[in-house]
Amino acid sequence: MNQQTEAVYIHIPFCTNKCFYCDFNSYVLKDQPVMDYLRALDKEMELTVKENPPGRIKSIFVGGGTPTVLKPDEMAYFLQSVKTHFPDWAEDIEFSMEANPGTTDLEKLSVMRAGGVNRISFGVQAFQNSLLTGIGRIHDTDDVYRSLENARSAGFSNISIDLMFGLPNQTVEMLSESVTEALKLGLPHYSIYSLKVEENTLFHTLFQKNQLPLPDEEDELNMYLLLMERMREAGYKQYEISNFAKPGFESRHNMTYWRNEDYYGLGAGAHGYIGRKRHINIKGVTPYIQAAQAGLPRLESYEITHEEAMEDFVMVGLRVLDGISRSRFAQQFDASLDDVFAGPLGRMTQRGLLESTDEGYKLSSKGVLFGNEVFAEFIGSLSAN
Repeated sequence: MNQQTEAVYIHIPFCTNKCFYCDFNSYVLKDQPVMDYLRALDKEMELTVKENPPGRIKSIFVGGGTPTVLKPDEMAYFLQSVKTHFPDWAEDIEFSMEANPGTTDLEKLSVMRAGGVNRISFGVQAFQNSLLTGIGRIHDTDDVYRSLENARSAGFSNISIDLMFGLPNQTVEMLSESVTEALKLGLPHYSIYSLKVEENTLFHTLFQKNQLPLPDEEDELNMYLLLMERMREAGYKQYEISNFAKPGFESRHNMTYWRNEDYYGLGAGAHGYIGRKRHINIKGVTPYIQAAQAGLPRLESYEITHEEAMEDFVMVGLRVLDGISRSRFAQQFDASLDDVFAGPLGRMTQRGLLESTDEGYKLSSKGVLFGNEVFAEFIGSLSAN
């Protein structure tokens, strides 16, 4: 538990516009105090490493919002801040940044590459312009190809794209077409998520009014089955419920979350987890800036109990298709996985949703389709005893 933190998440909350499905902590860029925000972020980094000195950093992930809306000079300032406060990088560090097609040109991508970013994740979502317009994206498919070409020209080879399924008016055939176009790009990593209708989004409002033409459950299931099959046929390993990679290109930063390991969370609304303590930062841009000038910009911090930490280990760990490890559990908690969770593990194995492995437990092929049902079995299972 005393191991130094090796992973960093940084939140850039600005976007060109708000997508119709998005409930992330993000704000339209126009008239925002961007440099003030970046200076506040610099201050938070300084105070954070003073309180919890970092180990050798193995992964940095910059999310949002859309981090690539920063101008080249703002991007250079930001990346210099990161390097100043987290100077000790592993030789094989994975430094990822989310990007939207249409917000990256060669100059900006070159600044990112020079500042240490070596992995880029583009939010593509679909390869039909009609679907992109229908979910509030600002880019079209031409922007996707141009952005990927620029990224390669700037020296990026570790590139991922996000796709979505279960979108309004999307058919199984349309998803198949998107997967075909995505695979033609020959990228090392793909994330493919199902649409969730979240509160406080335009889609939620439309859903409440029965005006959101979503695919039915059967079509959505067929979409998921199709993409799993297509990705497998193309030689990609499904290493997590929504993620597919060529060997060695799994997202190391996300594996930090799924292994329930510590990470710094920096920026407005960011979550962090260090030494069994979680924190959430203040969300609004101006309140965050003001709070960072006075100290750590925390909205709340709280201890995670031993029981909660064990539940978290199982729930997030089972998202990874290799499953959870008895030895890793024993190492973290000095307890036996099979003893602690005898009830839920037994029930889920009996129902054919979990399988026992040499290492521990993993979702069965049926369990992958009903993951949320499995995870729900473990929520509060110890505190309920």
